[in-house]
Amino acid sequence: MGITAKELAKKLKLSEAAISMALNGKPGVSTETRKIILEAAEQYGYDFTRISGRTRGSGSITFALYRRHGAVVADTPFFSELSEGIQQKCKEEGYKLNIIYLYGDDTIEKQVADIQYSDCIGMILLGTEMRPEDFAPFDGLNIPLVLLDVYLDNARRDCVLINNVQGAYRACDYLITRTQKQPGYLRSAYSISNFEERSDGFYKAVRAHGMSSSKSIVHALTPSIEGAFADMAEILGRKEELAECYFADNDLIAIGAMKALQKAGYRIPDDIAVIGFDNLPMSKLVEPSLTTINVPKRYMGEMAADRLIHLLHARQFVPVKLEVGINLVKRRSV
Repeated sequence: MGITAKELAKKLKLSEAAISMALNGKPGVSTETRKIILEAAEQYGYDFTRISGRTRGSGSITFALYRRHGAVVADTPFFSELSEGIQQKCKEEGYKLNIIYLYGDDTIEKQVADIQYSDCIGMILLGTEMRPEDFAPFDGLNIPLVLLDVYLDNARRDCVLINNVQGAYRACDYLITRTQKQPGYLRSAYSISNFEERSDGFYKAVRAHGMSSSKSIVHALTPSIEGAFADMAEILGRKEELAECYFADNDLIAIGAMKALQKAGYRIPDDIAVIGFDNLPMSKLVEPSLTTINVPKRYMGEMAADRLIHLLHARQFVPVKLEVGINLVKRRSV
């Protein structure tokens, strides 16, 4: 039985990344080191078909969901629709798809290494919860990688995302125009880049209407229906000051807060208007139906898979940033 790449790295006392770059003919190691690695690989019987076999249909694409604090879960409608788009595109193009979780803890380098030495030929990385420093373990991957739902300045990779600032601005602008009131903000208690960008869009719209951003009442709520309901119920129990209309970072927060407000006797939108973000299927089923920002989630997944498959065959690489458009869905909560 021939030697594996991991075993070769230990034998030569080199990093697994250096071994991979040399065996795959990628830049990043010196000519001398590459020669040593290739000669040792032949000497110890490395199976080079592991590399040559990584062509269309013979390897798999990995859809990896990066988790830092649990805001991303696979069974939510948002990420289910993203996944459906990716799966459909991979199926059309004849690629097998693996869906995995990656956890941002002290084992992340091993998790990434396991992908590197699997049959994975390309990765779509859902980076919703990622911070710039979290990308470091992925920097050495010598397979095509597309970031989904995040843009990181330090990551020289393609990315597919939405314009969160524009979406939040549209939502808040509509809320103010309809109510003629100072809007409040149902902010996510979890800090991720998407919500931070939505915060920027919210306050830009407030200022554009000649209002002081400091006068907007802000409540930090857990970004889930159950969590937002419990948090809002506590706020109501403490009799904190309320706004007459609210923008929420996502539909889950909006729906949870609406339920708590309704339970406390407030009428929506007569007493308090609420607008969300994401246009999840449940947003049209709640009473009253939720006005929100539509995100073409399935299309985003298709675009990410399409871009990755393009990279698998590209002769040169220039990173691109693809922003998918959003639109306002008017319902009865405003």
